[in-house]
Amino acid sequence: GVVAGLSVAAATFQLLDEHIVINLLVRDGDTVHSDQVLAHLEGPARSLLSAERVALNFLGHLSGIATVTARCVQAVEGTSTRVLDTRKTTPGLRSLEKDAVLLGGGKNHRFGLSDGVLIKDNHIKAAGGIVQAVTAARRSAQHLLKIEVECETLAEVSLALEAGADVLLLDNMDVETMQAAVKLVRHTAPGVLIEASGNIGTNPQRLAAVAATGVDFISLGALTHSAPNFDISLEFA
Repeated sequence: GVVAGLSVAAATFQLLDEHIVINLLVRDGDTVHSDQVLAHLEGPARSLLSAERVALNFLGHLSGIATVTARCVQAVEGTSTRVLDTRKTTPGLRSLEKDAVLLGGGKNHRFGLSDGVLIKDNHIKAAGGIVQAVTAARRSAQHLLKIEVECETLAEVSLALEAGADVLLLDNMDVETMQAAVKLVRHTAPGVLIEASGNIGTNPQRLAAVAATGVDFISLGALTHSAPNFDISLEFA
């Protein structure tokens, strides 16, 4: 798997007891194998045991995210598609989780609402339609912010292009519909970026099939909300 969170784990130990000496044997982002030793620690047993669980929770959780991300990135290797995270993160841990995605070879989507305008189904309903929603967003957003529109059908793709969206989010589309959407966008507005999302999951075959449609990005909430914990333990010598 891919290690992430070593620096956080080390800080956890030293925050509890500055006398703990830590010798890291690998770095965040390194690929490791089963039973490999990641670090040596020296210090009072009471301090080591007090910090153990919190440090391992960080290390196991973040390494799990980095590992799943690396597998997803490998699944789309050879294509131009990039793997993105989402804002479906653990409250308080977004920066750490998104950093783990980067360590796994993925890319970060928005950190917050101010990073870009993403018009989803509820926004469209509230505004009265895609064109109205994009028009309102364009009127109030900073001129450098990109406007992305979520589309579930080819008809919505056409409306979003007509409205002047910068990015399209193809949500919950099957591969065949996705292929048709990509073809339509490339023919009509080749400068518009295309993101696929919605229940894609982390299955390598599924990811490869989606990437083969020619989308620019695949965004996966599962990278941060469903990554299995990396099994790491602290052993006294």
